[in-house]
Amino acid sequence: MTATTQIPDYVTGTWDIDAVHSELAFTLRHMGVGKSRGRFDKFEGQIVTAENPLESSVTATIDAASINTGQSDRDAHVRNADFLDVDNHPTLTFRSTAIRPDGDDWIIDGELTLHGVTKPVSLATELGGFTDDGQGGKLLGLSASTTIKRTDFGVGPEGGAMLGEKVTITLDIEATLRG
Repeated sequence: MTATTQIPDYVTGTWDIDAVHSELAFTLRHMGVGKSRGRFDKFEGQIVTAENPLESSVTATIDAASINTGQSDRDAHVRNADFLDVDNHPTLTFRSTAIRPDGDDWIIDGELTLHGVTKPVSLATELGGFTDDGQGGKLLGLSASTTIKRTDFGVGPEGGAMLGEKVTITLDIEATLRG
């Protein structure tokens, strides 16, 4: 079976990402040996599932100031001009440009704008599926990941041993069908 085969219980429509039941997290190397982890706590987005799944789309806006690494001092530092510069770049955005099958999964190609810089990214995506929410509504679930180079977006200092260049972004998304 491949992703282009009929998707079980597929529902067309516009879906709103449920930030309460979703997570947008990241991981990067610290001092070359460990890993630092964090997440963004405030984000919103829409998924439009088209009749042809390959014509579907995704948009998202993330509040840069909502970064949460579990360390308030580090969060404050990452918000400043050395890294995210949230005063000048208050949001990160993603807009899909194409969706393509990848075996049983999908690739969502799109544009990520971070720190005022827009670059193409590809999200390896696993569709969790569609289901009833038990209250007369519908839910969509998916997981996705990508790796970016933070300095390509002008985030943080180049080189140095403190922070790794590569940032792995993982998303676990639940969305509710509008209407």
